[in-house]
This record gives sequence, structure tokens and C-alpha cells, in this order.
Amino acid sequence: MTIASQRLAAVPGLRHAFFSRAGGVSQGIYAGLNGGIGSNDDPAHVAENRRRMAQTMGVPPERFLTVYQVHSPDVAVAQAPWDNAARPKADAMVTATPGLALGVTAADCGPVLFADPTARVIGAAHAGWKGALTGVLEATLDSMEGLGAARGRVIAAIGPLIRQPSYEVGDEFVARFAAADADYVRFFIPAARPGHAMFDLGGFIRMRLENAGVAAIDDTGIDTYPDENFFSYRRSVHRSEPDYGRQIHAIVLEPSAQDAAALRPQK
Repeated sequence: MTIASQRLAAVPGLRHAFFSRAGGVSQGIYAGLNGGIGSNDDPAHVAENRRRMAQTMGVPPERFLTVYQVHSPDVAVAQAPWDNAARPKADAMVTATPGLALGVTAADCGPVLFADPTARVIGAAHAGWKGALTGVLEATLDSMEGLGAARGRVIAAIGPLIRQPSYEVGDEFVARFAAADADYVRFFIPAARPGHAMFDLGGFIRMRLENAGVAAIDDTGIDTYPDENFFSYRRSVHRSEPDYGRQIHAIVLEPSAQDAAALRPQK
């Protein structure tokens, strides 16, 4: 099962998917389509799951790229395939190269896919609270502009993530956001437990995208914590599970006929 953004789906020559955990070969706590190289799942299962996702994106597995995510504002520019075993440390990717699928992993954090349909530049960002607060979304747009995009043309789609009814945080977390900007306290409401609040990560991401000047924003609205169709880090912690699976959310510029011919292996 994949979830689509209507706005991105309407862009010619573009393919994208917010993958759920359905359709994979992993077992146990990873059951389904776990794409997390960093998980303790059977590597053969992860590789097969990623092959299936690459097939859905219309690319060979070696052109289905992810990064080593570190909750940073750092962005990698993809111009050719890289070895995912030695993938760059970053939390976003951009490219203008057809046939390179950009994938970000998430299990509660916010995946955001970007496209400038005119310049044919795409991006994918992993926006957890730290990345969103420190500027990963704006950095992604900056890097896209470096490839010829204009943020006033960019469509951004927010994928499945942990939503405010499920995202309880402590007062020290609220204080960190208030210290960055007093206006950010509007993304918190009181929790049932004293000294805690509920954080609206999806709303915070949308605000940052709006302030950055993107043309349009889609949001799947899906909450990963209660929805068993998706992996959730926080749910795994509350169940005292030893590890958790990761969704991958991806976007690719479809190659033209000429590009596709150039990408075929030579006999």
C-alpha cells in the first residue's frame, strides 16, 4: 500500500510514494516492508523490501538512494548512484537527474517530498523535530534552488508522521522551542499529565514550509502512532520492543526515452 499526494501525482514525468509497511517480507516486529538498513532486521529481508520499493518507483535497486540520517539540517546533492552501505550523512537529498529515486526513512518523524515541475528538480527531507527546528526544510529548498528550482514553484507533500494527539513531550521540550521563537508555543497544547504537552509536528512543518514560500502543500494527515499500517518508533518504545521498522518515502524524476536508453546496461 502506498499513499500519494494529489498535487505531486498531477505532475507529468514524476513518480512518488509514501510507502506503508504492507507488501514486504520482514517478520516479527519488522513485519512487512521494513526499509531500514539501520534496523536489526535480517539484511536479506531489508534488501528484498527495498528492491520491491525500487521496482514501484521504476528504478533498479542501485538507483534507489537513501542517506545516513542524523537529525540534522544537512542536504546531499545526488548526481549519480552511491553505495547505500557508505551513504552520506544527511537528512535530505535533492537532484535534477532523472532516474535517481530519493528516499527518506521515517517511523514517526516527518517525511517531506518536494518538486519544482518547471525546473524538474526534486527533493526529499526527513524532518523530525530537531531537523525541522534547525532548518532541514529550508536547507532542502536552498539546495533545490542551487540546481535551478524556484521555491515559488515548489510543491511540498507531508507524509505519514506522529500527530499531535499521539505526541506527548516534556516541558523542557516546549522550552527549547520557545527559546528559538516565542511564537512556536502555539504548536503545543496541554497534555493530561502535568508537566507535559502535546506537540503538533505536522503543523510545525507546514508553518516552516509556508514561511519558506513554497507554492503548494499537501498533507496525508496520517498518524503513524495508532495506525498499525505504519511503523512507529514511539509505539515500539511503549510496547518495550527491542527495535522497530522504518518506512521509506520516495520521489523520482522519470527518465525520458533518451535518458532511459542511456541508463540501460550495455551488452
